[in-house]
Amino acid sequence: MKRCLAWILVLASLCSLAACAAGTQNGTREPGTADSPDADGMLLAKPQLPQMVQRPNFEDYEAKDRTLDMEAYNAAYEAWQDDRTDRMALDDGWSDGMQSFFLTTSQQYLAGTDGDNRVYSPLSLYLALAMLAECTDGESRAQILSLLGLDDTELAQSAGNYIWRNLYGETSTGKTQLASSIWLKESVPYNEETLATLAQQYLASTFSAPMGEKKTDSAIAEWINENTGGLLRDAAGGIETKPETVMMLLSTLYFKDQWRDEFWEKETKKDTFTAADGAQQTVDFMHLTQDRADYCRGENFTVAQLSFRGGQTMRFLLPDEGTTLECLLADDTVVGGLMIYDMGVSLPSGKLVWSVPKFDVSSDLELTDALKALGVTDVFDFDKSDFSPLIDEEKFDESVAVMRVQHAARVKIDEKGCEAAAFTAVRADAQSAAPEDLPVVEMDLNRPFAFMITGVDGLPLFLGTVNNL
Repeated sequence: MKRCLAWILVLASLCSLAACAAGTQNGTREPGTADSPDADGMLLAKPQLPQMVQRPNFEDYEAKDRTLDMEAYNAAYEAWQDDRTDRMALDDGWSDGMQSFFLTTSQQYLAGTDGDNRVYSPLSLYLALAMLAECTDGESRAQILSLLGLDDTELAQSAGNYIWRNLYGETSTGKTQLASSIWLKESVPYNEETLATLAQQYLASTFSAPMGEKKTDSAIAEWINENTGGLLRDAAGGIETKPETVMMLLSTLYFKDQWRDEFWEKETKKDTFTAADGAQQTVDFMHLTQDRADYCRGENFTVAQLSFRGGQTMRFLLPDEGTTLECLLADDTVVGGLMIYDMGVSLPSGKLVWSVPKFDVSSDLELTDALKALGVTDVFDFDKSDFSPLIDEEKFDESVAVMRVQHAARVKIDEKGCEAAAFTAVRADAQSAAPEDLPVVEMDLNRPFAFMITGVDGLPLFLGTVNNL
């Protein structure tokens, strides 16, 4: 009879929106600057990260006399634009399924919070499940692919490649960074072909380590911290392997950038936020007026967005007075509208008056039950799971199943990035005078609201709800 061994799948996601300089932050290294020192002896393979043309900075083309080599700058900018255009070509074979996955899972994980804040990265979960599909077969794989809206693993690989090539990158003001890793039990025979696919298509590093030992748990936690700026230390420190653990799969996402339109720190003032339970909370509110900006007015809600200098956005969904956030998020048309609100849709413009609370919200979620409710069941059942693509069953007579799916995420915003000089230049360049007949739209986030952070291609990086501060 086969003995049962556990495979723990962990998802760790982070978003930090306060702009900061590259290098050390609060005693931690920037994501991606180094492999965990504790894992040096465990690393088997490290993938080659994508090499992409970076967006040029004016400062790099400025001479000592302050003159600007516009010809060289324009050439570099055109090269970046051409590279970006090539990378952003969508494959119709998987793009629709991805949007369906984002909508379905977001509603699942953001609903029923009982007044708590909630943060979720659909992109991190998507990549982790795509990698899990590569490691499974039969009905186990079919259920995962069905949730992802895909017909086969080749489409999953195409989607993973697209996500990596379009999101991974760094500018002078911020970065978007993904990372993946597989931690293998030393004594278990694995199929090299599957590991090679994960490395090539999902850029996953491979580690071999003794499970159930403190040094392994510490190395895993440090790897997460290295790739999330150290802002998920508590959640990472709670990850534990067991002697029966066969493998740990990790997927991380890190994002930071500066606001395109500036929040002046001197304009930040104390005001009242009414929490979901009716409690009155005094918090710091940031203030900004955009003379002309797009917005979306729906039934009982308003959606508007703020942009980052790197081209990403942060959208806010504000319920009307008397309408609960919980009620709106139960409506898939509202959540879907939040996701596609500016994609090819003609939107009205108005004078946007923002009042945004500074916040730092986080979640540490167990996703197992939710995944089962969404149809992914066999991988959690020792009698039904099929991990034959990953494990050499001729040499390993034991059953394997997923025992835990953990997802940690954090989002914080403030006005720090607005002090960068280059930010002011961008703001002035983007500014335009508003006609007198434009309506005034007040985005006063003084009650529960939802938000979504998108990449430059519109893919949702993070979604969350702020019910209390």
